[in-house]
Amino acid sequence: MKASRIAAAAAVAGSAVVVLSSPAFAHVSVQPEGTAVKGGYAVVDFKVPNERDDASTTKLEVTFPTDHPLASVMPEPISGWTVKVTKSKLAKPAEMHGETITEAVTKVTWTATGKGVEPGYFQKFPVSVGMLPTDADQLVFKALQTYSDKEVVRWIEVQKDGAEEPDNPAPVLELAAAPASGATAEDASDTSEKTENTAADTTSAADSSDTTARVLGVVGIAVGAAGVAYGVLAGRRRTTV
Repeated sequence: MKASRIAAAAAVAGSAVVVLSSPAFAHVSVQPEGTAVKGGYAVVDFKVPNERDDASTTKLEVTFPTDHPLASVMPEPISGWTVKVTKSKLAKPAEMHGETITEAVTKVTWTATGKGVEPGYFQKFPVSVGMLPTDADQLVFKALQTYSDKEVVRWIEVQKDGAEEPDNPAPVLELAAAPASGATAEDASDTSEKTENTAADTTSAADSSDTTARVLGVVGIAVGAAGVAYGVLAGRRRTTV
């Protein structure tokens, strides 16, 4: 009876570990290469993971915001993909950095010419964008992901304050505050890089310290074992005498 209870408890604990350690559901996201500073330019990557075991991602459509239109949108060429940039007239002209904008990029579409993003892989789609708005903290890009079996996943749900993450969240680009007077967006990017380097150095030092501790531990065990062996031999000698 006791053995069966222990086995049942172990099974429950094991299933709990599996549930807690399972990865979050991957989705289309957007991240800047460096820092996306308000009022500046940035290169952003739309990251597309393949979430299917039996189909490839063959098309990505990203809708650009019209409430904060971007005058400059330039995709980077990607081998195995064609790209189409769609411009549209704005319903209401926008004032951007002293200029009146009447049209802007409203969609960028990538279509695979080969296998696309196969199961177990992801693809980054880089785009140079600017100038970024100064009166917003983030930009929302709604995306459609099409698979080779014609299934379309709509990553268009906007995160609401205080609510749980939606099932199909839209990619969101967080914007950093503009640098202080006299500094530049490049300065902010340099600061970010230095911070990353410092974090890497700290991690390296911690790894080195951990390795040293392990070595000392092994040496201590070896010394202790030698002492025990010596004590046993000495005892045997006294018994023999």
